[in-house]
Amino acid sequence: MINIFNYVDRPSPIHRLTGATKLVCLLLWTFAAMSTYDTRLLIAMAVLSLILFRISKIRVKDVSFLLVLMTTFMVLNNLLIFIFSPQHGVSLYGASHPVFRITERYTVTQEQLFYHLNLVLKYLATIPAVILFVCSTNPSEFAASLNRIGVKYTIAYSVALALRYIPDIQKEYHEISQAQQARGIEMSRKQNLIKRLKSASAILIPLILSSMDRIDTISNAMELRGFGKNRKRTWYMARPFRTADFIAMAVCALLLAAAIVLNVVNGSRFWNPFT
Repeated sequence: MINIFNYVDRPSPIHRLTGATKLVCLLLWTFAAMSTYDTRLLIAMAVLSLILFRISKIRVKDVSFLLVLMTTFMVLNNLLIFIFSPQHGVSLYGASHPVFRITERYTVTQEQLFYHLNLVLKYLATIPAVILFVCSTNPSEFAASLNRIGVKYTIAYSVALALRYIPDIQKEYHEISQAQQARGIEMSRKQNLIKRLKSASAILIPLILSSMDRIDTISNAMELRGFGKNRKRTWYMARPFRTADFIAMAVCALLLAAAIVLNVVNGSRFWNPFT
């Protein structure tokens, strides 16, 4: 069964950070990676993100589906950019060094390849960080983290419930799929894509009905316990900040500061080695 956005418990330094720390670090890290096209900083962040992924002890097979999905999106994004704007890199860097020509319109240049390299580095810098946050943060602790940074606790708890419910939906979909196949409905790769989609659509109705029933049960239980009556609440999974939390946030803040400084020094978001 494929797991998406599922918490993976591991005894690692990343898991021991508080949810609030990981949320702040993710925001700072993402802003740093998205705000610059300086290749030097992006390489450093990509290498560091891969090192952190290794430290987290999360195995590739735990997140293989997410990696395949995001890699596919990255390839399609780069391909579509080249198809619709093959000279975008030339316009950005103000120079043109042809490598080889496909057609008169589609001439591959060093500038275009360099721009695509920066795009790939952005993905390598951000994807492991996002996966780390999702897979190393307990949903209940994440709700406590949102509440700690000012989000209303009813909203924070709704987000935590949604994250907890995603694995349940996957499990229920798998169970319904197995039941349908036991009744003779073919959903394997032996069938063509159209028939597989039609067979999969037959799962949606029982899945929606069971989901509505689960939602009704949870909402009734929360109402009976007076959820939302008080303005504040305590959190069982909340943890105090430790030295490692402050160090992690300081490092991510320095990365964001470095991105801003490099943008000022370069005169733009792009580092131009062609001039």
